[in-house]
Order: sequence, then C-alpha cells, then structure tokens
Amino acid sequence: MNIKYPLYNLLNKEFEDLVALICHKILGTGVIIFSDGKDGGRDAKFTGTANKVPSERNPWNGKFIVQAKHTTKPEASCSDSDFNTTLKKELPKLKNLKEGGKVDYYLLFTNRKLSGLQDPKIEDFIDNEVDVKNIILGEETIQLWLQEYHEIVNIMGLNKLLLPLEFYEKDLQEIVVAFSETKISSNVVSAIQSDLTRIPIEEKNRLNKLGKIYFDNILKNSFSDFEKIKCFLEDPINNEYKNKYGNTVSDLQDEIIVHREEYNAFEEILNHLYKLILDKTNKNLMMNRKLIRVFLHYMYFNCDIGKKVS
Repeated sequence: MNIKYPLYNLLNKEFEDLVALICHKILGTGVIIFSDGKDGGRDAKFTGTANKVPSERNPWNGKFIVQAKHTTKPEASCSDSDFNTTLKKELPKLKNLKEGGKVDYYLLFTNRKLSGLQDPKIEDFIDNEVDVKNIILGEETIQLWLQEYHEIVNIMGLNKLLLPLEFYEKDLQEIVVAFSETKISSNVVSAIQSDLTRIPIEEKNRLNKLGKIYFDNILKNSFSDFEKIKCFLEDPINNEYKNKYGNTVSDLQDEIIVHREEYNAFEEILNHLYKLILDKTNKNLMMNRKLIRVFLHYMYFNCDIGKKVS
C-alpha cells in the first residue's frame, strides 16, 4: 500500500530540503542549493547530464534551474489563481536567467495537486513566455518518488507526519476557551506561586531533550499564566474542566511515551500538538490560540507530560 505524506505540514525550508534531496536522485549529486532569501528565481541549480530527467534513456544535458513552491493548504491545486499569480511573478526572473545564458531547463516542484489538463497548459505557458524547456512536478509525482527513495523519507523524518499523537483534543479546546473567559484574583494567584517554582526544570529539559533556545525564547513566555491555570483548575466550580484536563494529560502522556522516538527535540512534540489542537473554525479558540501553547507548556513544566525520571 502506497503511503501519502502530508507535505502541507512541512515548513517552507523543509519542503525545499526535500526537493533538494529528490534532485540529488533525479539530477545528480552536483546539485547546488542556495541559502534562504532572495533567490533570483532559483532555489537550486545543476549543470550536466541528468540522471532521470525527463527519463533515464533520454536525459537532458545542460543548465538546470530548480524552484520549490510550498503550500500549507491540503487541497491546493496548480489551477488555483494564487498559484498562477506566483508563476507569473517568477517569469521575469526566469527570463533574466535565460538571457544571461544561465538556464536551459526549468524544474518547478510544488506540493499542489496537478491535473493532466493543467500540466501541459503550465508547461506550454512557460515555454512560450521564456522559451525554456520545463517540467512541473506536483504532489502526485513527489509522492511517487518518496515511495521509490525511502531513504529521503528517513532523512527528512517524514514518518512522524504519519504518527499524530492522537487524543481527544476537544477537551483541551474547551478548557482553553473557558480559561480565557475567566477572571482570576491576583490575591489567589500570589498565594500559590511557590508551588510552581520548586520544579527542577533544568533536569526536566535534559531528560526530555527540550532545547535551551526554545525554553528561553518561547516556553518562558508562558510562565506568567501558570499560576492562573493552577487557580482555574483548582477552583471547585471548574471541576468539569479539571476532569477533562486530567483525561487529556493521561492520554497525551501515553501517546508521547509510545511515539517519543519518532521525534528529536521535545519542542517538536509541543509544536505538533499545537497544530492538532488548533481548530481554525472555532472563532473563540482562534482568538485565544496562544493559550494552547501556554497550556501545553504548563503540562510540561508541571510534569504532567514528558519524562520525570531517566
């Protein structure tokens, strides 16, 4: 059974790295990758005889320009107007490369769906406008190559995209919204501050491989709300939410322990959980979405999730 990887969950840079690895296979190891920033119409280049483009029997030989266009929209298509707009913006750059003698062939990778009708239209459009032989490589072709080149899957860690930490996220969504609507007295908060400052967080970070950069620049920003969360959960009027919180951390801890080896740093788990919990159709949740991370950070800091002992 073929596996389909949700490439829309990758970051732009991760997708560019994925494309570079594929190009090493289909073009050759001489592919040169460019750094982030203004690319002048190219993310990578290759000069020579391609390994498999357009085929092994009749490979192209010359100067190749590679571009990667990523989208986070699962249903995005190459027929969408925004993709057409992006394509038109790239043509002047491609023309400059052509006039400078820097391109003979153009490969455009995208994780958008590409239909059999749209494919020749785009390729003919580029050929007519710039006079460059080109191939548009959409979601379907990329997925096929990932089946063939499984080492790329391992290098990019794509399997972790297939192993979501499954739990009933609705409970935490409700807790976040309810918390956002609750006013907590500063007197109550000050009375419990000492309860949270005794946690050996440095040891916790070491055991769970949570990075110092993430801790200092992101997780620490949540500290100011930790006492409020504790007050909220301990208030008898919120027993229903406290019970939902308990069920959530129990489910999450089990999933994290089982799937821990699929992730490197613990912040990758926290980021993955944030994406699972975020519901863009829930207006109240979207307005208070930063609290999702705050609650996840609280769970971690309070040793509700993650390793407590080695």
